[in-house]
Amino acid sequence: MSGAENTNPQKWTFGIRYLSNQIPRASVRTTLTYRIHPRLSLGVEYNPRADDVHPLANWVAITETEYRPALILGTSSDRIGTPSGQTFYATVSKNLEREIKLPIAPYVGVAYSTYEDRFLPIGGLNVSFRDNLSAQIIFDGVKIHPSLTYAVGRHAFTFLLAQAKNPGVSYSISF
Repeated sequence: MSGAENTNPQKWTFGIRYLSNQIPRASVRTTLTYRIHPRLSLGVEYNPRADDVHPLANWVAITETEYRPALILGTSSDRIGTPSGQTFYATVSKNLEREIKLPIAPYVGVAYSTYEDRFLPIGGLNVSFRDNLSAQIIFDGVKIHPSLTYAVGRHAFTFLLAQAKNPGVSYSISF
């Protein structure tokens, strides 16, 4: 999770994800978001195999500085593996490359799951190998989901392992 403002000229992003061995809601996911401000994106998620629609929001409430982590608030559908629900999250993140000379950025936070009606600890780690190649490990409060992303221009291609075992791919384009 980046704690910086997004100043790219493209304001729209469309994404699609396919995961194997999943319940219908999680197997195919499409998203469309619009960045209304460098720190705020709003959108919609549609899961066609379950005819399921959810709002999306991501707000960088406090940007990251040299010494301060970012605070990010948002909402999306509940975690992979739940048949329904919405999640609301708050995270803090910090790029540590300046401090430890490694291109890593961890985040920690809490998410409220409406499906399970409980708070879950969440976290992850992003590792940048180059400007356009990165890996991320996501802990959604229950399961771990590693991924590898290659970005070129307005396009991003991701390979992921949902629940650390079920392969999937995603593609997004900004315009």
